[in-house]
Amino acid sequence: MAAAPPPKADELQPHPPKEQLPSVSFCITSPPPWPEAVILGFQHFIVMLGTTVIIPSALVPQMGGGNEEKARVIQTLLFVAGINTLLQTFFGSRLPVVMGGSYTFVAPTISIILAGRYDNETDPHEKFLRTMRGTQGALIIASTIQIILGFSGLWRNVVKLLSPLSAVPLVSLVGFGLYELGFPAVAKCVEIGLPELILMVAFSQYLPHVLHSGKGVFGRFSVLFTVSIVWLYAYILTISGAYKNVKLKTQAHCRVDRSGLIGGAPWISVPYPFQWGAPTFDAGECFAMMMTSFIAIVESTGAFIAASRYASATMIPPSIVSRGIGWQGIGILLDSFFGTANGTSVAVENVGLLAVTHVGSRRVVQISAGFMIFFAVLGKFGALFASIPLPIFAGMYCVFFAYVGACGLSFLQFCNLNSFRTKFILGFSFFIGISVPQYFNEYASVSGHGPVHTGARWFNDMINVPFSNKPFVAGLVAYFLDNTMHLHQSAVRKDRGYHWWDKFRSFKKDARSEEFYSLPFNLNKFFPSV
Repeated sequence: MAAAPPPKADELQPHPPKEQLPSVSFCITSPPPWPEAVILGFQHFIVMLGTTVIIPSALVPQMGGGNEEKARVIQTLLFVAGINTLLQTFFGSRLPVVMGGSYTFVAPTISIILAGRYDNETDPHEKFLRTMRGTQGALIIASTIQIILGFSGLWRNVVKLLSPLSAVPLVSLVGFGLYELGFPAVAKCVEIGLPELILMVAFSQYLPHVLHSGKGVFGRFSVLFTVSIVWLYAYILTISGAYKNVKLKTQAHCRVDRSGLIGGAPWISVPYPFQWGAPTFDAGECFAMMMTSFIAIVESTGAFIAASRYASATMIPPSIVSRGIGWQGIGILLDSFFGTANGTSVAVENVGLLAVTHVGSRRVVQISAGFMIFFAVLGKFGALFASIPLPIFAGMYCVFFAYVGACGLSFLQFCNLNSFRTKFILGFSFFIGISVPQYFNEYASVSGHGPVHTGARWFNDMINVPFSNKPFVAGLVAYFLDNTMHLHQSAVRKDRGYHWWDKFRSFKKDARSEEFYSLPFNLNKFFPSV
């Protein structure tokens, strides 16, 4: 057969794969000028506030707490998030990731709240304290899973078998799987959520390409511009009486004065360990929380991969992922000590913000951690920002989560999309990753409990919680299929893109790993990466 003629100069060619993402203004090791870095750090602080407020606002009233307890829990969660972010960026994965509250831990926490051992408590405040102590005990045990798997290197051995093909469904659904926190939350107050979404797209995607002067400013600081405009708009609607005669639920979502945080927050207060009392332990609750902790490992692994891409770093080596998971376990241990009623994982929305700003600098995220700690101590000022209506955050989430999901899809550039094996693994893992959690969530919404409903609540949670999690199900299916299907065929290794990440499976194989991921203060001598 005759060879194909060489392509003509003007003939279109496929885009070549890129190991590092181009067009990033400041990569992981190149910080912006200090004034710009401080403003960008403040943006990360604003973005992470959404999750920091949503989770305690959902949990604390069920625990028996009022506005004062809610404000203190938010303050504590914010304070510990700042500490955990500094630990992760200095000693963990070294990626520019914010370590904040995790929605994954909400389900087992609600299970603890509904446990029968608190039914006989009539005093709401005492019930809150007892429930918080039970949550602390479960989180202490759950943290050991991540600490052991991370620091022992066991998780490194799991990640070594990850290929670009199996990473696609995992990373994509870490972003796309949070769709219920996007437009459904925008629609709870569409008159402020939708303007935020539209302005966010306009400022970050259109204005930088339309304007001739200052075009980088609008894209890079789009969060500050849009939140300021829509927050002011929501304030005008509130004081003008637009929500006087609407339902209380609508007022809670739309008004700027219904959070109860400013009144409940102290002026100055420093959270401290065991401020709610000594933790209590229940074996069943600990087992359920341990399973949730394992799910958080899988989710954060996908988020680490996305962050490494948007920081214009090379693919994060398995040993560095494992080290990051170990420090995430330390973070959950701190959560349990301080009493946040929640565990820690990588804040997906902040990974999306790296893409919006084109700034993946580690220093920027470390500055944001300083803001978290500062505003947690100055309770009233922190509560002011935390009182931003949640539909405004939901409008931003539509952009941030979309970027993280798209990052997962971008790894298809390393795979052979003309292979039927590739098509099956991609399609099946995506479909099952969406369909199975949909079944579990629909069943729970109709019946009030998951499909697995035995007399042991902890056992129910151990099955229902993981199979309600989209990235966990999709990642598990893709990982299993990719590492078991037709591996004897010589073309499979290239089809799945495994060879592209060969040089990054060991820390020392690529010189760039030292630049991006080595520990500070010459600590690599004492804690070498492999």
